[in-house]
Amino acid sequence: MPDPAAPSPGPAAPRPGAGTCPGPGPAERRPRARPSAWFRLGLLVALLAAAAATVLALHPERLLTSDWPQLSGGAAVVLFSAAYGVCTAAFVPRPILNIAAGALFGAPAGTAAAVVGTVLGSAASFGLGRLLGQDALRPLLRGKWLRAADRQLSRHAFRSMMAVRLFPGVPFAAANYCAAVSRMRWTPFLLATALGSAPATAAYVIAGSHATAPTSPAFLGATAFIAVTGLAAVIVAWRKKGPAARRLSRP
Repeated sequence: MPDPAAPSPGPAAPRPGAGTCPGPGPAERRPRARPSAWFRLGLLVALLAAAAATVLALHPERLLTSDWPQLSGGAAVVLFSAAYGVCTAAFVPRPILNIAAGALFGAPAGTAAAVVGTVLGSAASFGLGRLLGQDALRPLLRGKWLRAADRQLSRHAFRSMMAVRLFPGVPFAAANYCAAVSRMRWTPFLLATALGSAPATAAYVIAGSHATAPTSPAFLGATAFIAVTGLAAVIVAWRKKGPAARRLSRP
């Protein structure tokens, strides 16, 4: 017979897992990790190396001696602009593409197609550089010159990019990827690219559209513009070389 003074037993403790849903495990609680910055940088380098090797193998300069088909219509211009953008991102030299635009579509439509293709190719390079290279490369901006260039591109984006595009001595692809590593926004980058690259692009397109008449005023004027701007770039680079070398030699 049970003792009435003995304490009554409490409710039985639930068995582990009985009536309850199991909580998420550690693998379920962790967010999916992004690929590391250095892995993405390696992927970018591999893509660029593959593009450069493809261009070297295909010899795009042969386009200058090809017989161009006569294309017309808005669809052809749009298709050429898209192909121009892909080729530019893959390091095909823009002068070749600009001359091809002039030979195919004439000066007005060819200039429009080349400028649009330039913007598309720059956007592709800028996007790839920002997505795959910025996180890994920004911590390496420790040198005085590198930090100064990064501040200039980040704070004065439109003005800096406009100067880079107007100066013919700056490699086009290198400018795209340097801008991608900085904190430059998309809008000033693309707007400055379109406006700054238009004069030289138009000159090459006009030369291509009048290539069959090398003594025409249009062809001579376009080639003179290209020669003068190239000479000016060489002079400016030579004048800047002395001060730059002296700054580098300082302790």
